Amino acid sequence: MSEKQFHEQCERTLRAIEDAIDACGVDVDTSRSGQVLELEFDDGSKIIVNGNEPVREIWVAARSGAFHYRADGGKWLDTRSGDELFLTLSRL
Repeated sequence: MSEKQFHEQCERTLRAIEDAIDACGVDVDTSRSGQVLELEFDDGSKIIVNGNEPVREIWVAARSGAFHYRADGGKWLDTRSGDELFLTLSRL
């Protein structure tokens, strides 16, 4: 995947996360700077989702750990567990 393709796919994914949060009505503060999306919850916990262009991955940092996702067949899959990005975000 080229850098441009990664950037476009990452941008679509981050927008989809923002849209999903808005649609579900959960109380989460979001802030965005480029390819970094920060989700802050009422209890002060945060989840950071960011695109990492050099390795063409999306990284997630949360209290429970760090996760790396690679594009595979239109989905972002965890490089260790194989779990899908949106499934993991829903659990977190």
